[in-house]
Amino acid sequence: MKDDKKSPILKEKVEETSGRRNFIKSAAAVGGTAILGAPFIGNAEAAKGQTWKIQTTWDAGTTGYTLFEKWCNGFQERTGGELKVKPFPAKSVAADNNALFEAVKTGVLQGMNPFTLYWAGKIPASVFLSSYPAGPDQPAQWDTMFYGLGMLKMAREIYAKQGLVYVGPIQHDANIIHSKKPVNSLADFKGLKLRVPGGMVSEVFQSFGASTVSLPGSDIFPALEKGTIDAADYVGPAVNWDLGFGQVTKYILFGPPGVMSIYQPVDLMDLTVNQRAWNRLSPSLQALVEEQVKAYSLEHYVSIQGRNVEALDKFKKSGSTVSRLSVEDVAEFRRKAIPIWYKWANKDADAKRVFKLQLDYMLNDVMGYVNPNDIKGQKFN
Repeated sequence: MKDDKKSPILKEKVEETSGRRNFIKSAAAVGGTAILGAPFIGNAEAAKGQTWKIQTTWDAGTTGYTLFEKWCNGFQERTGGELKVKPFPAKSVAADNNALFEAVKTGVLQGMNPFTLYWAGKIPASVFLSSYPAGPDQPAQWDTMFYGLGMLKMAREIYAKQGLVYVGPIQHDANIIHSKKPVNSLADFKGLKLRVPGGMVSEVFQSFGASTVSLPGSDIFPALEKGTIDAADYVGPAVNWDLGFGQVTKYILFGPPGVMSIYQPVDLMDLTVNQRAWNRLSPSLQALVEEQVKAYSLEHYVSIQGRNVEALDKFKKSGSTVSRLSVEDVAEFRRKAIPIWYKWANKDADAKRVFKLQLDYMLNDVMGYVNPNDIKGQKFN
């Protein structure tokens, strides 16, 4: 008689594999459970594996790129070989931001890790998917809007129109300003040649008399060195030290005590992927990638903050002087920023929809950042 029973060893292996698979599927369905080191076991077809090429806006050799590279290189192990992610630094495949956007849309690259604000010209709503002048200024507030108030769903609907999937936000840092001459108040921006990322940030500084220009991170050092610009906003101390800003500037500007930046206090990055590449993943693997982005967001943020403390000491020891804006400067900055909020919200229906969610949050007493008098006279189209 034929014996259909499996051997004890084979039975044990089948149960072990099935148990691990069921555990990971359950973990991926629960927010925050699938941590960075978790393995993923899929079906035999998926186990053949896929490879994603993802370019970041971090320059090679910086703290930001080191963290990104480590995260990408761990995907093969974490997915049991189902997904391999090959990281690329800034300009290595796509030469600039416009080329990067198109490379992901067309599938030359499967994904990108940009600063979300870079797409202000292509997707007006993107200015509200990362912090903006005098808006929500705490990382937890942005996570609340994305994951608690429905902003992630909005972002995905907006990006889907471009053939892209906005997988999720990645917390990074606040932006600070390095200058060749002292800047101690908003009045000191008058006549200053300043590098900023564009969008609302540029317009607010222009309202204080600054002459603004948009440059990628890798072009800031030579522009400061040659005197093409007097000052530059970029990210926080850790990466800016890596880029050599201490060699070509002597002054650093922060917000008031406890606030690194009032113009871009939560400079969000994200993971965006090509829609076709995303659709080739199984639902379970999609869920795992989403959870990995959440986990990486936390790891990236706290790692950068820790290194900021060390880097700022290096700046000061090398001769840099730190100045801070006053509380009065913050109030004046918000007064100039609010009409510009509405100007950008009125650019299209998507921008208005996202901003309206944020405005309701800022008006709510939970935050209390804005009151009805602050927005009196402002209207949506």
